[in-house]
Formats: sequence, C-alpha cells, structure tokens
Amino acid sequence: MKKKVFQLLVDNTPGVLSRISGLFTRRGYNIESITAGQTADPKYTRITIVASGEDDVLIQIRKQVEKLVDVRDVKELKPENSIYSELALIKVRADITNRQNIISLSEVFKADIKDVGPESLIVEMTGSSEKIDAFLTLLEGHEVLELARTGIAGLGRGIENVTYLD
Repeated sequence: MKKKVFQLLVDNTPGVLSRISGLFTRRGYNIESITAGQTADPKYTRITIVASGEDDVLIQIRKQVEKLVDVRDVKELKPENSIYSELALIKVRADITNRQNIISLSEVFKADIKDVGPESLIVEMTGSSEKIDAFLTLLEGHEVLELARTGIAGLGRGIENVTYLD
C-alpha cells in the first residue's frame, strides 16, 4: 500500500469536514491523518489528508473528493516538493532518577518541556513524522503515559502551485 498527502482548499462552511470524512467512510477508504484549519482568507479552510491504498484507490479518492460541492482545489503534496510538519505532545513518567535523561533526549530533538510534575513530564515536539517516531523509539525505556499527535499539515514549496480563489 502507498500513502499520498492531499491538500484541499474548501469553503469554510459548517459540516464540510464531516462531508469529506463521510465520503471516505462510505467508500471504505482509509485516512491515516486529517488536519484542518482556516486559511489567511477566513472564507476558506485548508485540509491536509494522508490516505493509504493501492494506486487505483488513491486515484479514486482524488476524483471523488474533487466532486464534492465545497471543495475548491485538490493537490497532491509530493514529499520532494513539499514541507510537512506534525505536532506531538508526549507525557512521560519521570521521577528524579530518569528526569534528566528525558530532558537531554528532548534537547537533542529540539523538543520543548511544557510541563514538569513530581512524576511526569510533558514534551512538545514538532517536525516530520519520522522525527517524532525516532524520538518515541528512544523513549522505549521510559513509560509513555499519554500521547497526542496532530497528524501532518503541509504546504507545497515555492509559489508556482499557489491556488488563488476569488
């Protein structure tokens, strides 16, 4: 199975995200991650979807999404021409004996310590999914109490693929 990252520009209307995710549900398509947020123009929302499947399924996903009424533009964000970033909040059990080790790992990965408690730390990390996965692998000797990941947000590089909507 392959993964593709699709960037959608949609009208910022109630239920638009539900209609898009409903299309995936009805067709049995898999969403690896989905993020959405208002653009610089409050009339529009940018949605980044990571979908997985065989080539024919991924082609169908794009065609089906493009047919939705609220969808103004659909682009595939290819890794070589795009920037992806993800946010993760990681709560790790940390007492006086292992706290410094976790803090040191966080510094190496340029992560921020957002909360320190008597028995835990919350680490905030942004970057590629691979970077976050690598950090989590190094934490395997520690107990991860909770993990929240946003999924990726992405933009194409340069100005040649910018979509202008009226």
